[in-house]
Amino acid sequence: MASNSLYNFIVKEGNGIKGLVDSGLLEVPNIYIQPIHERINKKDSKPCDMSPIDLSKLNGKEHDKVVNEIVRATETLGFFQVVNHCVPLELLESLKASAHTFFNMPLEKKVAYRQSVKMKYGTSFAPEKENVLEWKDYIIMEYSSDEDALQYWPNVCKEVVLEYLKLASKIVKDILKILIRKLGVELDDSKIECLIGLKKVNMNYYPACPNPDLTVGVGRHSDTGMITVLLQDGIGGLYVKAEHDNESNVGDVGKGEWLEIPPISGALIINVGDALQILSNGKYKSSEHRVMTTSTQSRVSIPLFTHPIPTERIGPLPELVKKDGLAKYKEVLWQDYINNFFGNPHNGKKTLDLAKINSA
Repeated sequence: MASNSLYNFIVKEGNGIKGLVDSGLLEVPNIYIQPIHERINKKDSKPCDMSPIDLSKLNGKEHDKVVNEIVRATETLGFFQVVNHCVPLELLESLKASAHTFFNMPLEKKVAYRQSVKMKYGTSFAPEKENVLEWKDYIIMEYSSDEDALQYWPNVCKEVVLEYLKLASKIVKDILKILIRKLGVELDDSKIECLIGLKKVNMNYYPACPNPDLTVGVGRHSDTGMITVLLQDGIGGLYVKAEHDNESNVGDVGKGEWLEIPPISGALIINVGDALQILSNGKYKSSEHRVMTTSTQSRVSIPLFTHPIPTERIGPLPELVKKDGLAKYKEVLWQDYINNFFGNPHNGKKTLDLAKINSA
């Protein structure tokens, strides 16, 4: 298949990687072969040995200890795993199963969601801008109301996704309140709602790849929003860049080392987004991360992204600027920030660099 017709088959006709693999693919086409410096080499990384944080202990005598664990993780790696959260394990299993069900539907049913209301079905990240595509198909479900979700989201997953969104949003709100309070700032509930008022659930599907070492499932990027909650399945493949070597429970990590976040049964992954790094004047870290593909079986991951509402202006909290003596970031209109991120291929933390005041 010539590269032009291949692109049309994958992107324009909506077959995605799933359609490509189902056609009997034996080797990775050139359009997916990453330059050597972007490939993920497991030998160049090591497992992240950070213990999961038990959220149930927030309600007991170890409350302060758990708060400190959360704060330390967000100040260093920007990623941590939580257990004993409020999302039932059966719901997590149903979510993963429903993701597989959606992506195994016939093409004509999937392409109906390409640009539906509150829905998008697609492949890679920004295929029209990318020189090399990412090995991923996805659906994005944007939340505005229960009624819209039940009307426009796919029947095979809408009820479990809606339940997941509501429960995971509660985790986000609780953690955000803890982190803001630890900065010595009090924000009322209406302000918190503005900071996480835009919510989207993605279902990401990574079909088994004949040459995983040549590809990436998702390229290097940091999440743009406030806080992400991620459910990954038991296959794994999520890598996070540890930038710092300061005191933490992340282990002895060298500058710029990639750590694999191992799957833990029943756990959810929490990570900081750019908006929270800006808001905290750099105290909390949004980290670069990426996803490796696998040759053994298809993998799914299901993130909840929480963003400020598009009309919100996001800058460092004034109390922190006063305390720190300077603002490290400009105030940005959130819609502009998002437009920049989605208008370009993944490229590390380049979008956040645009908001830095002293980026030179």
